[in-house]
Formats: sequence, C-alpha cells, structure tokens
Amino acid sequence: MPGESDLLGAIEAGGTKFICAVGRRQGHDGCSTLEELRIPTTDPTTTLQAATAFFLSQRRARGPIRALGLATFGPIELDRSAANYGSMLATPKPGWSHVPLLASFARELGCPMGLDTDVNAAAMAELKWGAGRDLNSLAYITVGTGIGVGIIVNGQCVHGLLHPEGGHIVPRRHPDDRGYKGNCPFHGDCLEGLASGPAIAARAGMPASELGANHASWAFVADYLGQLCAQLVLIQSPERIIIGGGVMTQAGLIDQVRDRMLHWLGGYIQRPQLGNGAAAYVVSPGLGERSGLMGAFALAESAASSHTGIG
Repeated sequence: MPGESDLLGAIEAGGTKFICAVGRRQGHDGCSTLEELRIPTTDPTTTLQAATAFFLSQRRARGPIRALGLATFGPIELDRSAANYGSMLATPKPGWSHVPLLASFARELGCPMGLDTDVNAAAMAELKWGAGRDLNSLAYITVGTGIGVGIIVNGQCVHGLLHPEGGHIVPRRHPDDRGYKGNCPFHGDCLEGLASGPAIAARAGMPASELGANHASWAFVADYLGQLCAQLVLIQSPERIIIGGGVMTQAGLIDQVRDRMLHWLGGYIQRPQLGNGAAAYVVSPGLGERSGLMGAFALAESAASSHTGIG
C-alpha cells in the first residue's frame, strides 16, 4: 500500500535475554537491523516494560512499526481460538507461567503481530535464508539455557496439540551418568534436565564454558543430543538437522553428536545424506547466532502481509 511503513519489529524472547530489534526487508537475505537492544530476562513486568519502551522509542524516532514478530521460549499457547492465545503456559522459567506475553505488546504497540516459538521461528529463518534454504523440511535444535526443537514440514512450522517440545523427551541414561538426577522441575532427567547449560553446570559444579574439552560431561551431552537427533530422523525424517545455541560452541561437540546419532541409528537408515559421518546432515546454523532474531523478523513479515496477527 503506497506510503505504508516498511519498518518491522522483532523480539527473540529467551530464558536468559530478550533481543529486541527494528529493521527492514533486505532482498533475498532476510532483514537488515537498524537498532537492537538486549534485555536480561528477569521478572515479567520489568522485562516486558523494558522491551515495550524500546519499541515505543523506535516508533517515535523512525515512524510507525508495520508489524512485530515475537519468537519466544515456551511453552506458549499458539491456538488462535483459545482465550489465552499468546500466553505462556506452565514453564520451567520461574515466574513466567501464564504471563499474557503477546497481549501485553499488542496493547501498547497496536500493530499486527506474528507469534511462534523461538525454535520454530529460527527453523523458518534457516529455511528461508540459512542452512536450509534448499530444503522443504528440517529440524532446528537449540541447546542453551534450555533445549528446544523447531520443526518444518513442507515449508511450514509444525503446530498441533501444542508445538514441538523435543527438549523434554526422556533419553536412555549414559552408563557413566548415574549419579545426577537432572534439573528439569517437571521431568527431572529429561533431555533438558540432563544436557542444557544449567544441567551441565549443576552436574559438573561449574559453568559449561569453564569445562575443558576432555571433561566427562561432554560425552554425556553428546550422547543425549545424539539420541535426540536419531529420534528426529526416525519420527520426522527431516532433510537436515541444524543444531545451535551457546552449549554447541564447545569445540568438537557437533562432531560427537553426529557420531552418537549414527550410533543410535545402528545402521538402520541407509541414505547418502548420512555419509561422511553425517557432516552435511547435522550442521551448524547458517545464520549463526542470528537465527532466532531473523525468525522473529520472518514472523513480522508474515503478519504484515496477511494482516491476521493481533494488533
């Protein structure tokens, strides 16, 4: 529409930080960021007020925001017919259960809004602009404060009863990892309770970033993530698995994950994509640390074009 603003807003809402940004579409390579702010994820009131203030200040400085994309940690209600659409559900993040996340931004900003999980949004960004741009299906895994799984099938994010929550599957315990009970408040030793950043730190008694490359914890983490990848292959059959997040910056970890995935598949799946140690099948994000934020911009683009988002 002539004269309509092309300014888009994006929020990657994580358990550790909210990344808020405004930007504009940039050809076939995603969105260019004009301004960005990182806000620690503390209590909901403080965090949401700071995020809202950022967008209000950008609107005053740059003009109307055409649409806002919200890519958030979860679980989150994605059923548009539900009275609590856009609200957090019961979450391991203390204090955030049942927070009306989307409504709080819609009330203050009054623009169309797109919503999905942070990992679904990151998966879509990788499909459009990153390591999956030649594909129709993929799985995106992030391993950090929590463990999340986003799934794309036939070019669309998977929603159903809820949304994928692959971080809470229960893996077989590594034979040398019997003393640690896991730290998930819902399941104890689910995948997130055993292999997320906080779980690694709780087991080892120090942050994952301080562990040496030969620390026993990495063998456990690689095995559990390898089991996740193997189960995704068997259940979803994605054309590629993309795995990122702060924990995956550990040198050599992705190679160990590939090796353990192949171990757990046991030679049952014979496809050329799994050759050469699955080096071209389980890969790092093509967008690096920007996958989640670019996914939020993709949600904003969709809301702006369809005008079906809350606003």
